[in-house]
Amino acid sequence: MLSSLLDALDGMTGADAPVLSAAPVRLAAPDRPVPLEARISAPATGTNLPVVLFSHGNGWNLDGYAPLTAFWASRGFVVIQPTHLDSRRNGFGFDHPVFPTIWTERIADLTRILDQLETIEAAVPGLAGRVDRSRIAVTGHSWGGQTAQSLLGARIFDETGRVGEDMSDSRVSAGILFAATGVGGDDLHPFAQANFPFMRPSFQEMTTPTLVVAGDHDQSKMSTRGPDWFTDAYTYSPGATDLLTFYGAEHALGGIVGYEVAETTDENPDRVALIQRLTTAYLRTALHIDENSWPAGRDAFSHSTDPIGRADSK
Repeated sequence: MLSSLLDALDGMTGADAPVLSAAPVRLAAPDRPVPLEARISAPATGTNLPVVLFSHGNGWNLDGYAPLTAFWASRGFVVIQPTHLDSRRNGFGFDHPVFPTIWTERIADLTRILDQLETIEAAVPGLAGRVDRSRIAVTGHSWGGQTAQSLLGARIFDETGRVGEDMSDSRVSAGILFAATGVGGDDLHPFAQANFPFMRPSFQEMTTPTLVVAGDHDQSKMSTRGPDWFTDAYTYSPGATDLLTFYGAEHALGGIVGYEVAETTDENPDRVALIQRLTTAYLRTALHIDENSWPAGRDAFSHSTDPIGRADSK
């Protein structure tokens, strides 16, 4: 039964704690067209708290993805969510002069946050001195997955076919990619080829430990490939050693962006509950809180009598 699996996973994700959240927290970004703002969520108690950066999908902002971010915070992580330039709040459409550089600004937002962790600690009452800055993971959904994977080591092919700049960050020691952009080439639709240069990733350089999460009904409008496009990071990266594929899941993976929002075309609270717990188990192991959390969680998921997905490892 799924309820039994959730109960078992709860035992692997740490104790539930009340969460404190501060937003918007303004951070220094002098060259940015609009101020950089973030939400910081953290458990009310505990010390040596690891950090999780979360990069939202196209159009979203610091108020989205609570089904994931609030859960992680309740399980002992300091979760930081910036609002990127492509947020609908900013109004920078495809035809705006700033749009071609947004993909690099997204990556810069995450490095700006890492540069200002002391400011972030001070923004949440009672958080200062409780953060472990040596344990940092970066995560993201959709366009946010591309943003995150750049800090994990993935690079972008330029127009000549050469691998571009290394934008990885040594402060990041693990990652999770949700429905992240796959490889480019002739499979991309002309609109994507013209407007999204970041959709030409090279995963060979992505060596940081990473979990990839995808849905087997996620058909992108940017690629002629099927749902397997969103598993390319796992297929081609030496660091992405684990893949979770959820049956029947579309791009919102059941509702990680939020329940009852337009992007959630496949609302499934049970699937989201599993994603919450499995990703927490992965973070606990990848950030060296509990070395057994992920192996035990992955094994329980793989041997469920009511499977709604599968786990692959390499």
